[in-house]
Amino acid sequence: MIILGLGDGHPDSVPGAAERRMKSAGALYAPELTPELTAALPARPRPIGADPPPDAVIVAPDPEANDLAAHFPEAETLPSREILRERAIGARIAALVAVGSRLRHDCPWDRRQDLASIAPHTVDEAFEVAEAIAAGDREHIVDEVGDLLFQAVFFGQLLEEEGAADLGTIADGQRRKLISRHPHVYGEDVAASVSDVGDIWEREKRRERSDQGIFHDLPPGLPALAYAAKTRKRAAAAGFRFASADAALAKLREEIDELAVDPGAGELGDVIFAAVCLAAEVGVDAELALHATATRFRRRIESAVVLADEAGESFEELDAVEQYAWYLAAKGAGTSG
Repeated sequence: MIILGLGDGHPDSVPGAAERRMKSAGALYAPELTPELTAALPARPRPIGADPPPDAVIVAPDPEANDLAAHFPEAETLPSREILRERAIGARIAALVAVGSRLRHDCPWDRRQDLASIAPHTVDEAFEVAEAIAAGDREHIVDEVGDLLFQAVFFGQLLEEEGAADLGTIADGQRRKLISRHPHVYGEDVAASVSDVGDIWEREKRRERSDQGIFHDLPPGLPALAYAAKTRKRAAAAGFRFASADAALAKLREEIDELAVDPGAGELGDVIFAAVCLAAEVGVDAELALHATATRFRRRIESAVVLADEAGESFEELDAVEQYAWYLAAKGAGTSG
């Protein structure tokens, strides 16, 4: 069995290699094709069915051909499976770009948008991706990543209208940047650890933007936790970092002791910043960790309210000691979020 990728589905995009192979085939098999693509084939294909013959020549546009290749793992493919996968992804991204272009032209809401008006939606979508990942629901993650992907597609549409770049140019710029910042993959550098990879990334980024100093690309308007994490990251890339996670933990304890002596905003800020530094040293994203903890706290409170209500008590009318007792009960009941 061989599966032939026919391009993006337009008759004019059928690759020459596929055309040559089809001409030598005794019979063709295919899923449902558009009339235009069917007419461009050298013979009318037969339906695939549930069990095509072992010598079947199956033809389909790249996305469907890639799906069929996954369904028939022993089949040969033309082009190779890796190239077919890349072409299938490209075709589906292009189809999404076409939807973005159509919406921009025909939808009154989409026509009114610009870069500034879309940006807040992008932030929302990014947080929804993070929330879906924290929940561990793969179907939900896929859906939210799709929403975030369309934000990039729409930004590409807007930038193309301004003459700045289209999505393809944006993707190529990102490709070249990733290659340049991974000399341990595409060059001769060696990265013995995850920490080394981060240092190489920041070194290459700093080299590209040497005129911007250590704290390049550090918008002051970032949320405080993200600003703290990026500030620490930039300093660490220049060599200013804790020698170990133990050293970072010792610094956090020192700051907590100072907060106990002087419980004010300055010392509290030092404690939070030290915690952010410790998070980085142990490989934890402080933003996601804090969000998960806050979510867990919220759900335990909600459970405590239910438990109190079931016992005939109003949680909001209880004193702090009684409320905390119900909170501990919720925690003991396994309400972890």
